[in-house]
Amino acid sequence: MAVGIIIHISVGAEKRTEFFSEDRLSIGADENSDLQIHTKQIDAAGTWLELENTDGVFRVTRYEPTLNFSINEKPIRRFIAISDGDVLRIDRTDISFSFYSLSEKPTLITTNRDQPHIAQFIEEAAIESAISPKRDDAKTFLREFTRELSREVSLTTKLIILVLAVGFISGVLYLGYAVNRELRESRELASRQADTIDRLEKTLGTASSQIEELDKSNKDLFKTVSLAQNVRVEYGNGVCLIIGVYDLVDRTNGRQLRYPDPQALRNEPFEPVQSEDPARQPRPISSLTTEGNGSPVEYDFIGTGFHVGGGFIVTNRHVLQPWTEDDVVKSMMASSNGRARVKRLVVYFPGYPQPFPLRVREYGSREDLAVGYLDPASLPSDVPVLPLETDSEASTIGKTVVTIGYPSGPDRLLAMVDDDEAKRINERFGNSRQNLINFLAQSKKIVPLTTQGAITDLDTRRIVHDAKTAEGGSGAPLFGQTGKVIGVNFGVFTENTASNMAVPIKFALDLLKKAGWKSAEEIQDENAQVAQNANSNTNTDTTAAQRPK
Repeated sequence: MAVGIIIHISVGAEKRTEFFSEDRLSIGADENSDLQIHTKQIDAAGTWLELENTDGVFRVTRYEPTLNFSINEKPIRRFIAISDGDVLRIDRTDISFSFYSLSEKPTLITTNRDQPHIAQFIEEAAIESAISPKRDDAKTFLREFTRELSREVSLTTKLIILVLAVGFISGVLYLGYAVNRELRESRELASRQADTIDRLEKTLGTASSQIEELDKSNKDLFKTVSLAQNVRVEYGNGVCLIIGVYDLVDRTNGRQLRYPDPQALRNEPFEPVQSEDPARQPRPISSLTTEGNGSPVEYDFIGTGFHVGGGFIVTNRHVLQPWTEDDVVKSMMASSNGRARVKRLVVYFPGYPQPFPLRVREYGSREDLAVGYLDPASLPSDVPVLPLETDSEASTIGKTVVTIGYPSGPDRLLAMVDDDEAKRINERFGNSRQNLINFLAQSKKIVPLTTQGAITDLDTRRIVHDAKTAEGGSGAPLFGQTGKVIGVNFGVFTENTASNMAVPIKFALDLLKKAGWKSAEEIQDENAQVAQNANSNTNTDTTAAQRPK
């Protein structure tokens, strides 16, 4: 039969254990309650909860419903029995009550074992703690509980517990040592694996670099092998055949110079032109004249040029001024006070039958270069623009080069057709190279020659190479391994094919800029700037239109 109840009260951080032996027990906030709780968490005054001992069991006889009591996380109800270990809480507060009962030992009925719910020494410890002067200190209960527990446990049990504790501690230490050893070995293994992985990564990186270099070498080799074919397909139609006609005129009056009239040189009026007697041969021509019916002094010339965009054509100065390289013509001009005058200057592109008139824009002062100009409106849109190399490292001795041009002029073009057809063409147009080239253009037989070689020597103003060419190939573009033009052919040595020479393209770039040429990048930048300015003007106009007047 219960002789009292122990209540452990928790209000926030404050805790206390109390013992009550009364049959009725009230808990609340007023002074009449057996257990008074002073807190601001609850506004309710008076008695909150009443317990009554009925047949040795404490039950809830009354409670304040507004406080939302719960017991063991379940709603409380009247006459519910309070058991050992039950926890009663007030909702939305930190107030809780834990209950433990004390029972009186029976006198008529005994048992060889202690009551299962609570030991005698626990009761004594609880009672001693309840009557202790330090009633607000739960440590008293724990201290008495520990002392009584030590008294109740036998020596054998203590030894067993000690052995078990020693064994447990030894096991923990052994496990800790084993785990530590395994961790250390794992770290060492991980370190060795990391070193192996680093070595493998370095080896893999070296192999990858070697593969990249090999792949680059293969690509370079492939580009070298197919360089001639690639530049011919991409840029061959941008290489043009230049043909022109010039005559000699008097420097003073600008009249055309002629050869002397052969009739005026005869010894007698009816003397034949040719005579077997050397003494009766016509007298040699002393000088040219602007009088008479003699044939005009006219020469045609051919060469190669290439389109660099915007209608600009790059070639050699001596291609557009061939009289400067002809000693006979220079002697004739000197003896007759004459000068050269270009009568006709046109270019032919592969695949196009019509000629395109060419005007001279600039001549190089020192280098054998010249810049011509075509009307961009008349130039077909599919005529390619040859890219110009700006990297000086692209020209190196030993590197592969390709040249595309028209060496040997119409003779080489006729060599590409059947012999019978070439013979018929020669019989029809052999006396006029202009008519012959015009016929070849109409027949779409103007095709440039592509040859490949290597750079054999180099200096700041000359590129020497062995790509085969011939007279008529002057002004042809010289492509480097990058597929861009690195030079302009100007010198052909028939006796030594390894000494063909070209002017580095950097000199042509300077001459082009002087003539007003702009690169594709400069044109793109200018268009972008124009578009940006147009957008800015549009935004300004829109803002001005929206501004109130």
